[in-house]
Amino acid sequence: MRIEELWNQYQKRLRGFIAKRIKDGHSVDDILQATFLKACENLHKVRSEEAMASWLYRIAENVIADHYRGQKHHEELPEELPAAEPARDYAAELADQCISPFIAALPEKYRTALMLADIQGLAQQEVARRLGISLSGAKSRIQRGREKLRDCLNECCDIQTSRLGITGYELRRKNCSCS
Repeated sequence: MRIEELWNQYQKRLRGFIAKRIKDGHSVDDILQATFLKACENLHKVRSEEAMASWLYRIAENVIADHYRGQKHHEELPEELPAAEPARDYAAELADQCISPFIAALPEKYRTALMLADIQGLAQQEVARRLGISLSGAKSRIQRGREKLRDCLNECCDIQTSRLGITGYELRRKNCSCS
């Protein structure tokens, strides 16, 4: 189908479709023309004439959406506006103030296994090899180290979380130790 035939067959219905969604009459005509220009550029992509009407209406909907996106007005920010403070990285603060000291206070066999697996990111098989122990022994040490660390954190820190991660924390008491 040629573009002239498309215009003759669909322009009145498409104009009505667009006019129901756009208040400004001049914009209606601009959107109608933009719709047919996009159709002309992509006419070779239409697989069948039965799909032509829905394809044209989809193009019109996209052009209407582009029109509204282009109308959004943005205000200039005043130069004297103070810069926003950077977001706090509660996870990093928590690691510095709570987790690192607690890991350091763990018994050596748990601390080393936990550091290799969770801090350095080694696979448990590699942790076992480096420590010269069996895989099940490495798994046990890592698991027990995590449990001891969790117990320390629960005893000493009140951690607030959401689906976004750690949103805050508070030390329950000062000089808390993990033993």
